[in-house]
Amino acid sequence: MACFFRRSIAAKLGRTLQQSEDAFITALSAVPVFKKQQSADFKLPIGTLRISGILPSNVDIQQQTETLANQLEQDSVVEEISAGPGVIHFKVNRKLLVQKMLELFGKDEDDKFGLNSELFNSLKRGTTLVEYSSPNIAKKFHAGHLRSTIIGNFIANLKQSLGHDVIRMNYLGDWGMQFGLLGAGFSQFGCQEKLKQNPLQHLFEVYVQVNKEAEHNEDMKQAARDFFRQLEQHEGEAVSLWQQFREITVVEYQRVYKRLGVHFDVYSGESFHQDRAQEVVQQLQNQGLLKTSKRGTGVVDLSPAGDMSSVCTVLRSDGTTLYITRDLAAAIDRKEKYHFNEMIYVTDKSQANHFSQLFQILLSAGHSWADSCQHVPFGLVRGMKTRSGEVVFLEDVLDEARSRMLHNMSRSTTTKELENPEDTAEKVGISALIVQDFKGPLQSDYSFDWERMLQAQGDTGVFLQYTHARLCSLIRRNEEAQAAIFDPSLLLEQTSVSILQHLLRYDEVLFQSVQDLQPKHLVNFLLKLSHLVASAHRELPVKGSHQDVAQARLRLFSAACSVLANGMRILGITPVDKM
Repeated sequence: MACFFRRSIAAKLGRTLQQSEDAFITALSAVPVFKKQQSADFKLPIGTLRISGILPSNVDIQQQTETLANQLEQDSVVEEISAGPGVIHFKVNRKLLVQKMLELFGKDEDDKFGLNSELFNSLKRGTTLVEYSSPNIAKKFHAGHLRSTIIGNFIANLKQSLGHDVIRMNYLGDWGMQFGLLGAGFSQFGCQEKLKQNPLQHLFEVYVQVNKEAEHNEDMKQAARDFFRQLEQHEGEAVSLWQQFREITVVEYQRVYKRLGVHFDVYSGESFHQDRAQEVVQQLQNQGLLKTSKRGTGVVDLSPAGDMSSVCTVLRSDGTTLYITRDLAAAIDRKEKYHFNEMIYVTDKSQANHFSQLFQILLSAGHSWADSCQHVPFGLVRGMKTRSGEVVFLEDVLDEARSRMLHNMSRSTTTKELENPEDTAEKVGISALIVQDFKGPLQSDYSFDWERMLQAQGDTGVFLQYTHARLCSLIRRNEEAQAAIFDPSLLLEQTSVSILQHLLRYDEVLFQSVQDLQPKHLVNFLLKLSHLVASAHRELPVKGSHQDVAQARLRLFSAACSVLANGMRILGITPVDKM
């Protein structure tokens, strides 16, 4: 395993430089594989040792690199040490590389590969609360909600795989004047029968209709205000109708989330915090943080000079609370209830200022834990349309992904006979959606492209699934060659070594991912692994090879299959074993 080699090299450096070996663990990194060129396995940039004070920084860096490389001795683990420009390269014993990297597989510990690395020793594990998805009831579930859902799911999966206790929360937009409109509109345009048949669609239709009506009808606007006031005052009939809208919507969303392979531990919402929001305002007032603006609104001064040049409004002039007031109440409530060590909000980048203000106010009010709160922003998706036009609900996108994938599979000559082709098409279609979204930096906007997204060749989710299914098929067809032991000396071709060198990077990729919460590192790692596997598939046949050779190659392919599946699951992709 990577940690065995990293630890061995770190110990060698520690002895030579008379330092603790821990000082070198994170400085060492696996060398990325390029094509099938022979290369070293690990590298140590001398600059990092100068920055950390282990080596003096007033000496010529190249001279320093070469001197240290000459001081380090080869042994049974490291067979070659060489100096490059400001970096020392380490090549490990090839047979030992094969043995150590593959011995874990086949012991029912395949899913632990890379997760017990010493790289993660520095992580503060604890309770992580992730708030994501957060659609608005009765409004359309747009592309931004899809991004929030899959990004939040990835972050929750990643944290959980690295030993955090994760609370997955969906904070629904279930309060505010839109419910005044919906409540008033439902009495005029709503139909209980339609609500049962297609709840999201019907609520959306009512909402669109009542908005149109309210544009020119003052009575409708007043009716909406009256309904929301009744809600705020907890009047029975209004609350009962609101609860019906909310419960029906949650059930519908749960069905759609299930298709995505997403689940939540808690369904919360703005409505939970309306009363507590008034308490928060009172606390801000008691602490002298609440000021009254010229327009009569309640504001908190966030300007460094305290001159009201930058304020955040937390109270309307009529005394009602706003979205941020409820967010303040929600954050305080969650800390008290879940005692989280960190809280992560996943929303689009247009809300960056909102969260900056939220965290500032919490800190000003004495909640030092706000430093452990983080906003993960993401860019916009352009051009997400289905054949029937603009996307209204997530379900339309999932249906379209499934039908297009089913069409592609039916035309492919390599498609296997499947028991449930719709289910496979659904899983592969969702993989395609996720990989298209995750390939670049999350903050970047991107253009949605059905054709490119669903290609079987190239860097797509379909290619990942195809590689996994192909490996599963290879393992199934050669069950008789599977064995508890294998001969490492039979896997010394560069094609095999390249796969193992790439697997050395898996723990580093997860470490990098948990530092910046970007899925692109893992996506690109898995795509590269799939390309290396495709080469090995051509060059290292299992069937027809001598039994010892077949056993060794099968162990290599099984390891690649296992890491591919583990990585896909962290991304939120369900691997398919036939397609």
